[in-house]
Amino acid sequence: MTLRIYAIAYMIFLYAPVLLLPVFAFNDSPVIAFPLKGFTWGWFNDLAGIGALHDAVKNSLWIACMSAIIATGLGICAARAATRFEFPAKRGIMGLIMIPLVLPEIIVAVSLLVVLVQILNLPLSNWTIIAAHVLICMPFSIAILNGAFSNLDNSLEEAALDLGESRFAAFRLVTLPLVMPGIISSLLISFTISLDEFIIAFFLSGSEPTMPVYIWGLLRFPQRLPAVMALGTILVILSIVLLVIAEYFRRRGLKRAGLKDTGGFL
Repeated sequence: MTLRIYAIAYMIFLYAPVLLLPVFAFNDSPVIAFPLKGFTWGWFNDLAGIGALHDAVKNSLWIACMSAIIATGLGICAARAATRFEFPAKRGIMGLIMIPLVLPEIIVAVSLLVVLVQILNLPLSNWTIIAAHVLICMPFSIAILNGAFSNLDNSLEEAALDLGESRFAAFRLVTLPLVMPGIISSLLISFTISLDEFIIAFFLSGSEPTMPVYIWGLLRFPQRLPAVMALGTILVILSIVLLVIAEYFRRRGLKRAGLKDTGGFL
């Protein structure tokens, strides 16, 4: 009983602020406070007229797509190496790759800023953000793909080699289709993480801010807060949809492998 009360209280504490976003997004008042004045779609209509926001959204989508593709590509290589081959210091190397999971993002952001600007003398741009987002997305990608490759029957690829296919062709024609649900799940999770990430983008963005950085700038103007709530509502819905799709493909991969689901994103 105590554990149930704790779980309910925890869920309320965690999700109650998020549930307030759509409440105030549809509130017919520029003041974020109770009591509510009425229902309106006006704040969502205002989003269509903010040109700078559109540029920030396009910027974030480009960064998120590139980060997801690169992180998943590297994750495929790392997960395959970790599950298929033995090499010196394997555990240590994989542990180092997974370190961004536990490092505070502010530490990662400041360290990358010093390395890129002070040591490498590189200008801040979208590519610096992409490189940083790949760094933080790779551990998630590897964690997902490790499961996909671990559940794979290696004899299927070996059979393709015995039939005369090259190692790359066997990997492309046999292995990739079998782990495709995990790849899609990795792409969606990495995309979501990159799209929502703020701290690293704040430190490493150049003249073109990402959407979270632009939203932070809007918070300085009280009259823009309802529009921020409307945009936040859209982002929450988009994130939930992407996570549901990722979970669907994760479970589909487990089902195809004939394994029991022991828990996932949802």
